[in-house]
Order: sequence, then C-alpha cells, then structure tokens
Amino acid sequence: MSYTSLIVKIKKLKQSKISSVVNQRIHEFINLGKGNSKDIFKELCFCILTANFNAQKSILIQERLEDEFLYAEEKDLSKSLKTHGHRFPKKRAEYIVSARKYKDSIKEIIFSIQDKEEKREWLVKNIKGIGYKEASHFLRNIGFLDYAIVDFHIIDLLEREGLIKRPNSLTKKRYLQIESVLEEIGSRVCLQLGVLDLYLWYMETGQALK
Repeated sequence: MSYTSLIVKIKKLKQSKISSVVNQRIHEFINLGKGNSKDIFKELCFCILTANFNAQKSILIQERLEDEFLYAEEKDLSKSLKTHGHRFPKKRAEYIVSARKYKDSIKEIIFSIQDKEEKREWLVKNIKGIGYKEASHFLRNIGFLDYAIVDFHIIDLLEREGLIKRPNSLTKKRYLQIESVLEEIGSRVCLQLGVLDLYLWYMETGQALK
C-alpha cells in the first residue's frame, strides 16, 4: 500500500486556489455550529436527504424547503420532496418528522457529548435514516472536523489509488477501517478528516460542496 501518489495530488491542491474555497467551507461549518438548535436541525435534515441521493440536489432542496423541515405535516413534506425531485420523498419525510423531537435540543445533546465516537453513535442510534456516513457528514458540517465521510466518491478514489478494496457492504467495521486509511492520509498532509474530505471530493467531482 503506497500513499505517495495521492499525497502528492493533495499537496498540490493545497497550494492551489481551491484551498481558499475549502477554507471558506470550513468557516461556514464552524459558524453553523455556533448557531441555534433549529438551524443545526435543518442541517441534520439535509444529511438525512443525502443518503443514497445526490448531494447537490439535496442542497437545492434544503434551500427551497427551509422551515418546512421544522413544521410541515409529513404528507406535505413528502409532497414537497417529491416536487423537488427527491428519490425517496415518503421515507425521508418520515425520518425528518421522526427526528423533530430533537429540533430544539439537538445542539445541546451533540455538544454535551465529549467522546468523539459516542457523539456519532448517538446519532446513528437515535435518528432514523442516519448511518455512519450521514452522522459523520452532519458532525463535520457543524464544525466537528475529525470524522471521515465515506461515500462512493471516496471509495472510488481510494480503490483507484490501490489503498482499499471496494467493500461489498459498508458495515460499521469496514467504515472504521476505511476511516483509518483516511486518518493516515490526513496525518501525512496535515489535514483534519473533515477538511481532507473537501479536497478528495474536489479531486473526484471538481466541486467542494458541503
């Protein structure tokens, strides 16, 4: 296993203009984490939407629905999601409405859990529709930068570089194994996992989305 090729590519990106975009994204994440619980809950809803769905389309849906995440009836929310092209409108509306019991307390809960893994585990165990990828995505997007977002873009890239074999399914054990590979890469290029993800996403997609 050789990290050399990928490390060279990341270091080159760090010296390019994309670094300013990455830094702006990180600034946005940290500021969101300083916001109120309802705004943080809406970011959780965005991450629920991204499961098995396009991130860019999920961003557009989030921008258009806004407070519907907080107050719309489940059937109305499902209809809005369908209108805006979500692949699983009914199920995602169900998950979002189920999670609403935490809309006023999600910030307090997350920020009160000090242990990194317990923080992520709480989300996986208590929020329907949230797995390790979505939990990590949410935590990164509210300023916790030490989680890897292992999605198919990242898996494709790591497989191409010869650093992993594509898993048949992304179990907790396999997720954490891939996260450890990313931790090694991050340590070699002096980037936290959540920051590294933005560079890797840019390498795969030409974009540094949240």
